[in-house]
Amino acid sequence: MAANLPHDKKAAITAALAGGWVADAASLGLHWLYNSERIAEIGDQTPEFLPPRADYYTKGFGYFAHEGKQVGDVSHYGAATGVLTDSLVANKGNLDIRDYQRRFRSFFGPGGRWQGFIDNPTRITLENFNAIERKAVEEAQSSMPASLTDKQKRVLVQKVMPYTRRLSGDQLAQPVREAISLTYEDAEVQEAGVHLAETIDRHMVRESGADDMQLPAVSKLAPLVASYCGTSNLLGVVDAAVRVTNHNDDAVAWAKCAAVLLDGLFRGEGLSESMDAAMTEAPDPDSLARARRTSKLDGVAAGESFGRTCYLHEAMPVSFHILTHARSYTEAIRANIHCGGDSCGRAWLIGPAMAATHEVGGETGIPLSWLARLTDAASVYQDIESLVYGS
Repeated sequence: MAANLPHDKKAAITAALAGGWVADAASLGLHWLYNSERIAEIGDQTPEFLPPRADYYTKGFGYFAHEGKQVGDVSHYGAATGVLTDSLVANKGNLDIRDYQRRFRSFFGPGGRWQGFIDNPTRITLENFNAIERKAVEEAQSSMPASLTDKQKRVLVQKVMPYTRRLSGDQLAQPVREAISLTYEDAEVQEAGVHLAETIDRHMVRESGADDMQLPAVSKLAPLVASYCGTSNLLGVVDAAVRVTNHNDDAVAWAKCAAVLLDGLFRGEGLSESMDAAMTEAPDPDSLARARRTSKLDGVAAGESFGRTCYLHEAMPVSFHILTHARSYTEAIRANIHCGGDSCGRAWLIGPAMAATHEVGGETGIPLSWLARLTDAASVYQDIESLVYGS
């Protein structure tokens, strides 16, 4: 899908995607600390890239979720964005829901690579994957040949499950048949196993997400919008992707609002114009209008007025306030951290939007030194370039 991107905008889009990662990492040290006075006491005017420490949370309300993380690491939001990015890169910029679901389950589930906090949508999504799979197996077993013994049926389920969890469609038949042949030479049993696998595959539903309207619905959007920038099916793709982790109509509506904002910026439209267009998709445009009407940048006051938690009806107005008034990427990220609460979640809209507007370097863009502080920066930026340039 990289061919859809305006060639003269690819540098700005690359900066925007990097801007999300950097904003998340910059915010991690004080994430979910809700007391603005405590944040100012610890971080003063430069609260970014502080080491995550439990003693920050001994005063004021907060939740320390990032034990073991280091300066430059990203939150679970960044980890989930990385999963979607990997899927998009592997599928040449196209959203493949089943591939995305498999990668998400593999990364965050038992035995996966993620070590860290698991949020409510992710936890419930993982539980839903298991429930969906159990139902699919039951549906598939009900149509298995009566000639099979109970033992054969159990063994076939054990044989096919590793493959249905990482393959689908035409990819299934050959490896499933080969795996079953190690135990059963009978062609009829092998074909029953292939039928079992294909039936399970057909019954795995796309809407696997939690009934949840928190920031994970929005935080992963930047690479998806980059892949479908300017296309007529952008909002349909956003709907499908969001419901993988957040199967909630309000969450989808807020995600469409965020997607329209990013799409406008990625296509080179102004920030104000892009926010105007985005508001037409918002479940509560009045709150966004109030956030934009304030006279000056004040992240703390915005948090007090609209809320600092992970819920989208709080986070989106705060984000729109900061985007309206911040004059640089740095100013926006610092205002977001000073606001408190779910700064990492909001960072995934504020960071890409400000970076798309101001790009990298200079007085208003992403500071070069901030880019260098991201953990595994070279790998992250290579994936971004692969997505945007199709290399």
